[in-house]
Amino acid sequence: MIIFITGGTGKLGKELVKIFPDSFHPTHEELDITDKMSVCRFVKQVIPDVVIHTAALTSIRQCEESRELAWRINVEGTNNLVKACLEFCPNCQFIYISTACVFRGDTGNYIESDIPYPKNFYSLTKLLGEFIVKYSGLKKSLIIRTNFVAREKWPYPNAFIDRYGTYLFADELAIAIRSVIMQELKGIVHICGEEKISMYELAKITTPDVKPISMAEYIGPPLTIDMSLRSRRLKPIKMNREAMKE
Repeated sequence: MIIFITGGTGKLGKELVKIFPDSFHPTHEELDITDKMSVCRFVKQVIPDVVIHTAALTSIRQCEESRELAWRINVEGTNNLVKACLEFCPNCQFIYISTACVFRGDTGNYIESDIPYPKNFYSLTKLLGEFIVKYSGLKKSLIIRTNFVAREKWPYPNAFIDRYGTYLFADELAIAIRSVIMQELKGIVHICGEEKISMYELAKITTPDVKPISMAEYIGPPLTIDMSLRSRRLKPIKMNREAMKE
């Protein structure tokens, strides 16, 4: 089985490469998904059986401040991949990694059939990516909505005590993605943890000295407050709270 992973140097991509070591996982320098012709040449050469599209600009603040860049990567980049697959490998499994942030975040516990309502530009670009995949005509496409972080030191000095999600670590999500590929799931699926916890609780697992912060203290683009997901298709995953992997 020939597997092509975009974003192979990202948090999730690195874990997927560990699971699929024989996969094609070009770096950004080796393949720029915003370059339509390069994408077509690559897909034509590789003819993948499975495409796992994780590459994206994910910083909410950067997406807000650099909307053209976010659009090129998250929307046009996804469209380039889909079009190339339609032309050269229309029967491939196309896995699109989306986000719980496509929802408004006022109620939480969102299921696959709930109506999205993005609160910021990042979320909007990811939702548009979903539409591109959903209505592409690819027969074996799957949109995965999820919440994940790397199992490593929290990258910020603070974490929100009142922003929530059903989080997983990237290594756990990668294992779950392998499972849904084997099951050949299609459509939309939520892959989520069992517990709804705050970002602060999540951060303390790997970074005990992280400091709490509340949304009232936050200044920046609108954020999805309650990102918790539920699934009608898959059982939730019990998060492994091991702090670090050696």
